[in-house]
Amino acid sequence: MATTYQHDVLIIGGGAAGLSLALRIADQCSVAIISKGPSKNGSTYFAQGGVSAVLSEQDSFDAHIEDTINVGGSLANKETIKFTVEHGPENIRWMQQLGVPFSSDIFKSGKRELHLTREGGHSHRRVVHAADATGKAMSDTLENHARQHDNITFFEHHLAVDLITTEKQGYDDGDNRCIGAYILNKHTNHVETFQARFVVLATGGASKVYLYTSNPDGSTGDGIAMAWRAGCSVSNMEFNQFHPTCLYHPEAKSFLISEAVRGEGGKLLLPDGTQFMHKFDKRGELAPRDIVARAIDHEMKRLGASCIYLDISHRSPAFIASHFPTIHERCLKYGIDITKEPIPVVPAAHYTCGGVNTDLHGRTDISNLYAIGETAHTGLHGANRMASNSLLECLVFAQSAAKDISSQISKPYKALKISNWDESRVTDSDEDVVISHNWDELRRFMWDYVGIVRTNKRLERAMHRASLLQQEIDEYYSNFRISNDLIELRNLTLVAELIIRSAMLRKESRGLHFSLDYPVADESSPAKDTVLKPHQKSVKEKIKIIK
Repeated sequence: MATTYQHDVLIIGGGAAGLSLALRIADQCSVAIISKGPSKNGSTYFAQGGVSAVLSEQDSFDAHIEDTINVGGSLANKETIKFTVEHGPENIRWMQQLGVPFSSDIFKSGKRELHLTREGGHSHRRVVHAADATGKAMSDTLENHARQHDNITFFEHHLAVDLITTEKQGYDDGDNRCIGAYILNKHTNHVETFQARFVVLATGGASKVYLYTSNPDGSTGDGIAMAWRAGCSVSNMEFNQFHPTCLYHPEAKSFLISEAVRGEGGKLLLPDGTQFMHKFDKRGELAPRDIVARAIDHEMKRLGASCIYLDISHRSPAFIASHFPTIHERCLKYGIDITKEPIPVVPAAHYTCGGVNTDLHGRTDISNLYAIGETAHTGLHGANRMASNSLLECLVFAQSAAKDISSQISKPYKALKISNWDESRVTDSDEDVVISHNWDELRRFMWDYVGIVRTNKRLERAMHRASLLQQEIDEYYSNFRISNDLIELRNLTLVAELIIRSAMLRKESRGLHFSLDYPVADESSPAKDTVLKPHQKSVKEKIKIIK
């Protein structure tokens, strides 16, 4: 017999956004948290840098707002930025009350205050952190509180397959509402039905679509893909942030070297020891990430170098050990002593700036469906995310969505009948090599054709390959019993198409989207978001019609 669960709120994703929202509403209702693996497998846990917020008398909301607008390529939404920045300090205080061990300094007066660091794009020190493992500190604290709450239930090793909407279930009442999700229980390999009054997508980004990424394996764009299939619009999928500095070592998988290393004086060097960032931007190493990543990419291609170097060894060993203990320890594991020698680094896909369109309450185009964190497009980041604004966005929009859900939770509600997942006409596959081959092909052509620097021809090639892959995957999905790898590949291939379509529509270079065919920003009119809606024809279909 099929398994069905009923909760007031279903949260898909167990990172900072999902856990924060759960804690803020759990006193009023029942909450289910869906997690692909252990909750510590998400991007939050691996975040090093910190959370940006105005906490110093020398800083101001206006300065934080202006910095975010400048880094965002004049595309970010000013209302969203103001809303986020002004709610930053209270969310930091809330995290302190929960017990997050943020780093602090003791001053001569004996007063202890939070230690604030500075990162690229910021005009002031405003990044609160827990040494260089801020995400771990936040994740552990939030999870510990959530596991102690009687109204919160964790479903680990569960993977969302698709959202359940009234339209898909055949209810024609004029309002397409989300009423749950089909979830693959990876313990039993059977799909279970989760019904809920409110569904929240907190699934993170889609950087796993690229061959080289700083993200954990689960960053496969699941929330974006599911929302699109359910009927939600998405925006700005062409803006994929590449972190300039990931550790370059054959055994170091996806290990990020925090931007805070540059914030504390780290210098980028060519293989011969020459500094180069001053040639690309007067801010040098503290330029925004898109500029630094393109500069590194340019120098590596110019020299045919496999990596460049980041040097913090001019700081004292005690300073390095206290400020960057995780990085120091990990590099030592690979034979690199960062107190004495530079760190070999390369750019890697890091953050999805676009996503599912939402308002300031996290509401999507579909009633009762919310999206928060990296999976959402709130307008905060524009064409480029400023460092440490991501965890801030998670906290602020979890708070905002929780308030909106709380205002509705007491209203009368009648559960609708939902059809169980039907797998009566599928069989087990004996050709899983198809999945692994397609997975590898997708990530390679996205890296080669839709990476840091793009051209029209590269995008056309990528679109052609994405279309072929989708045909193969759709056929496979229809005939065989689903698996974790198939679900993620299906989602990633759809997200790849959305990224390519968005990139083809932007006829300029702005922020993270750099095209050799349109190398400058179009300043003839105000910058506009690239908005895609599910009913729109794809670029390929439009080209076919024109011909």
